Amino acid sequence: MSPTEPKTPTPASVEGPAGPAGQRSPKRGPGRGSSLTQNTMPWWIGPVVLAAAAVLGAALSSLITFSLALWFIFTAVLYVLISYVITRLRVNRRKATDGFWRNLVYLAFIIALLPLVSVIWSVTSVGLPGLLEPGFFASDMQGIDGSIDQQSQEEGTPVLGGIRHALIGSLLITIAATLISVPIGLMTSIYLVEYSRGGTLARAITFFVDVMTGIPSIVAGLFGGAAMAWFLSVGSSMGLPLPSRSTMGITAAIALSVLMIPVVVRTTEEMLRVVPNELREASYALGVRKWRTILKVVIPTAISGIAAGVTLAIARVIGETAPILVTAGFVVSTNWNLVQGWMTALPVYIFRQFQNPTSPNFSDPSHQRAWAAALVLILIVMLLNLTARIIAKVFAPKKTGR
Repeated sequence: MSPTEPKTPTPASVEGPAGPAGQRSPKRGPGRGSSLTQNTMPWWIGPVVLAAAAVLGAALSSLITFSLALWFIFTAVLYVLISYVITRLRVNRRKATDGFWRNLVYLAFIIALLPLVSVIWSVTSVGLPGLLEPGFFASDMQGIDGSIDQQSQEEGTPVLGGIRHALIGSLLITIAATLISVPIGLMTSIYLVEYSRGGTLARAITFFVDVMTGIPSIVAGLFGGAAMAWFLSVGSSMGLPLPSRSTMGITAAIALSVLMIPVVVRTTEEMLRVVPNELREASYALGVRKWRTILKVVIPTAISGIAAGVTLAIARVIGETAPILVTAGFVVSTNWNLVQGWMTALPVYIFRQFQNPTSPNFSDPSHQRAWAAALVLILIVMLLNLTARIIAKVFAPKKTGR
């Protein structure tokens, strides 16, 4: 046969070692299953292991002293260990190790979530009845005394008195603090990012902002009270018609602005640094001045992060108690004037209802008001955080194709 002549296939070459042509089966190693089910476990393994761990955890916790916390700990530990052993025996070591650390991450997340769920459940279950009382949002504590609370507790009549004055005070003080803090924080961040070159002044500003971030809230309250008292004394010596006492809403706003400014500076600074330099350079190439580039290009690009940071800063200070108690005092009636008279905020209202009930011998109505006000405060904070996320998503730069 010549080298160029095609070879005639033999039966052996057609069938091959695995049988007839077209019916070759894949090679399988010893003890191996199908390639589609290799290194996998049935879906029901996880629920079965969890149920077994729960039963064993209940039995072990009963041997000591049964409690939900102890049962949860035993169940979690047993589930992680049993899952690791089964995966190690049935699959391989790599899968078992991966599943072990993944379960630890899930467990850490659940543990971190438990306090939040516990707080929300406790405040909601106890405070919701007070929140549903008629007139809770529309009335204040003017005219509410111990006899009214005694009658409410003994005879089951509706609990009178509400949070209108505290809610209005919190909103006015927080809005004033925001109006003070946002311009200062925004201007400071613009200087640090756009104008400073890492000099002595920029390093000093960064250092003091870091110090202000960790300042105790009571110190901010003392500073606000002292600053307002000095301002009133200087103004009075000049013959200006100023209030005689520094305890008022604007003083509390100044104290809260001390806590808000570092948060606004940090978040705004990070957002401005994220803006690409190419946008600035393109604006400069068109002959646009620096201040106009910052106003028309840089800030609109970073506005979503800036707005979200400001909203989170508001959520940070709206629940402060100590600085408002020191600077704004406590009053049972509604006060709309920030620069005259005492003013009540929600955190101070909650504190006073717990600490000094309207009727010391019949404290249930006061506690009901306090829990309901705490629920309102939590809802406000959650709403602010949700608003920050919505703002960041709506005002984020949109990616458009050509």
